[in-house]
Amino acid sequence: MQQKAFKILAKLNKLVLPSFTKKKLDISKASKMQLAIIGWRALVTMKSLD
Repeated sequence: MQQKAFKILAKLNKLVLPSFTKKKLDISKASKMQLAIIGWRALVTMKSLD
């Protein structure tokens, strides 16, 4: 059940949150908010793949 919730959340993140790879964001110059979004997306993606 938990994995299904993360899969739904991952799809929602893809629709709502910005993609920094498409914008070619330099991670060393990212703001704290951008780093938080990157971390959140990574966490949700890893949990949805388990």
